[in-house]
Amino acid sequence: MKSQPTILQLTKLLAGVFALAFLPPVAADEAPGTTNGQWHYLGGDSAHTRYSPADEIDADNFAELEEAWIWDGASFNAASGRSTPSYINGVLYTVAGPRRHVVAIDPANGETLWSYREPNTKRYEYSMRKDYGKGVAYANVNGRDVIYISSPGFFLTALDAKTGVPLENWGKPVAIDGFPKSGVVDMLADLGYEYDDPSKGIPLEQGYVTTSSPPIVVDGVVVVGNSHEQGYNQSRIENIPGDILGYDAKTGEFLWKFNVLPKPGEFGHETWENDAWKWTGDISSWAPLSADQERGIVYIPTNGATMDFYGGFRPGDNLFSTSLIALDVKTGKRLWHFQLVHHDIWNYDTPTAPVLLDVNIEGKKVPIVAQVTKQSFTYTFNRVTGEPIWPIVEKPVPASRIPGEKLSETQPFPTWPLPYDNQGLTTDDLIDFTPELRARTIEILQDFDTGPLFQPPLHRDNEEGYKGALWCPGDIGGVNIDGPAAADPHTGVLYVTSRKHCTTRIIAPGAERDKILDAPTGTTVVDYAVLSGFGVRGPDGLNIFKPPYSRITAIDMNTGEHLWYIPVGETPPNVLNHPDLKDMKIPNTGTGRAAPMTITKTLLIYAGEGSDDKPYLYAVDKLTGKQLGKVEVPEKSSYGMMTYVHDGRQYVILQTGPRLTAMAIADF
Repeated sequence: MKSQPTILQLTKLLAGVFALAFLPPVAADEAPGTTNGQWHYLGGDSAHTRYSPADEIDADNFAELEEAWIWDGASFNAASGRSTPSYINGVLYTVAGPRRHVVAIDPANGETLWSYREPNTKRYEYSMRKDYGKGVAYANVNGRDVIYISSPGFFLTALDAKTGVPLENWGKPVAIDGFPKSGVVDMLADLGYEYDDPSKGIPLEQGYVTTSSPPIVVDGVVVVGNSHEQGYNQSRIENIPGDILGYDAKTGEFLWKFNVLPKPGEFGHETWENDAWKWTGDISSWAPLSADQERGIVYIPTNGATMDFYGGFRPGDNLFSTSLIALDVKTGKRLWHFQLVHHDIWNYDTPTAPVLLDVNIEGKKVPIVAQVTKQSFTYTFNRVTGEPIWPIVEKPVPASRIPGEKLSETQPFPTWPLPYDNQGLTTDDLIDFTPELRARTIEILQDFDTGPLFQPPLHRDNEEGYKGALWCPGDIGGVNIDGPAAADPHTGVLYVTSRKHCTTRIIAPGAERDKILDAPTGTTVVDYAVLSGFGVRGPDGLNIFKPPYSRITAIDMNTGEHLWYIPVGETPPNVLNHPDLKDMKIPNTGTGRAAPMTITKTLLIYAGEGSDDKPYLYAVDKLTGKQLGKVEVPEKSSYGMMTYVHDGRQYVILQTGPRLTAMAIADF
C-alpha cells in the first residue's frame, strides 16, 4: 500500500530543488546546530527539522548498522524514553527519569560523564509530568558552553556543560534547603502569583504549573514554556494560565512574560466570556518550541484551556488556546498568531514543534512555518507576517448536545496541503478485506455516534443510548508528540508520520470524576467532566479502518502537493494470522504506530516494527518513498531519533524506553 509519486510531481520537486540551490542560504538555522555532525537542539536545529547533513550512513552500507552502545537510565528511574539527546562539541546531553536528572554522556561509548539533580521540593512531589522531560537547551555564553533545563518543580537551571555545576552569578538564590547559591531561577515568582512556602509553591486550589519540554535559547534569551496536569485529569474549573517567560541567557535575569490568557485591554480578551479569564487557565505550551534565530522570533504551539471535553464554564473562542503564536524574543510581544481550534474541547492541543523552512513558491523565496496537528492538517504561514500560504477557511461543525456547552459554529480548515490522514468516519473508511469483516465492523459502530471532524463528545446518559461519540482523528492524532514531523531544508519537503485513530470519551457529572482524583487543581467542581475514554477496535481486535493504519507522508512545501506516502513498518501478526485472511494477499497495512524519524543528506531513517513484531530501523529514499534498507535493532523506540558525528563516525540514537541505543556502521 504505497502511493507512488507521479512523473509530474517528481519533475516539480526536482525543479524546486534546483531553484532552491540558487537561493540564499536558508534562514531557518539549518547550518547552525547541525554543522559538523552536531545536534544542538531537540529538533537538531532551532527550526526543528530533525535534519542532519551527515552522510556516512547511506543506502549502500545501511545493512551494516549494528549496536554501538546502550546507555541505561535505570539508575535515574527513567521509564518513558521521551528525551531526545543533544550532541554539543563532543558530548551528549539529555534528561532522565522523574527527577529529570541532567546527564552528560560520552558519545563514543555511552558512559555517563556527570549528572545533576535538582534538590527535592513539595511542588516536585505533586508534579504530574515528572518523567516527561524531552531534552535540554544550549547556548555558548562568553565562550562557555551552558546547558539549561526546566524542571517538574518549575525551576530554570543553568549548568556548566563541562562540569555539570550550576553557573556562578546567575539567577537568584532560592530559599529552599539544598539548592545551590547560584545558577537557578524560581520561575513561579515571575508568573506573578504569591505563595508562602517556596517548596510548596502555588496552592493547588489556585492552580498548577510544571514543564515537559526544554527551553529554547534565541538571540541571548532563554524562552521557557510550561505544562499543566493533563486536561482529561481535571475536574475543577480554576487554574492558572501557562504564560511564556523570557530570561537573559547570561545572567538569568527575568526579561518578560507573555500572557497566553489575555487580560483586560489586551488583544483577545473579548474571547473569554463569563469572566472566565479571572480564574481559569492552562493554555500551556507543553510541546517543544521552535525559533527563527536570524529574525529573533520564537514560535509557541499551545494547549487547550482548562479542561478537556467540556468548556461550558468558559464560553468564547478562548485565545490563545490551541494556537500558534509568534513572539519577538527581545520583548515578548506578539507578532502574530493563528488559533487552530476555537474553544477546544477535543484535546486537540498542538502536539509538536512547528517546522521552519525556506521554500520557493512561484519563483520567490518564502520563509514559512508549518504546524502539523492531531486533526491531520498542515497549517502553513509566512513565518514573518503570519499570512497563510494557502487559504484557510472557516467551515461549519456540529454543535454540542451537552447542557451548557456552546461550541464555535465554525472551525478553520486549511484548503492546502490536503489532509495527510483520515478525518471523520464514514462507511467508506472501514475495513474491507472481506464483506463479512466490514459488516461486523459496521455492527460494532452501531453503538457509537459517528460523524465528521470535530464531532463533539456525548453525555453518558444520551437519549439515543450510544456508548459515546467517536471523533476522528482522536485525541492521540493524527500526529502526536511520539512522532514529530521532520523536513529537508534543502528541498522544502516535509515528512509527516500519522496514524488512523478515533476516540470516544464518556462525559458525566463532574462530581463523579472529582471523587476519583487524588489532588485536583482548583475548588469549584465542573458541571460535566470526562470519566473515561477509549478507542474502538474492529472484529477480533482488527483495526476498524482500511490500511494503512499509520503512514509517512512526504509533502512538497514549495507547492503543497503530496509526493508519496508509505505505511509505517509492516503488517502486524494479528492481521497476517487472522483465520479469515491467511489465504489472502494483504497489502502492507503498517503497524498503527507513529514513526520516530530523522532526515540525513541521503536518507529518511525511521523506526518501526516488522511483521514478526520485531523492532527495525528502516532507510527510505527521500524522493520516492522506496525502502532502501532495513536492520533489526535491540528494542522498540518512540518519541524521537537523532544522529551525530563523533570522531568521524556517524551514530543514530534511538530512544528505547529507559535506555538510549546507539547504532553505527560495524567496521568503522
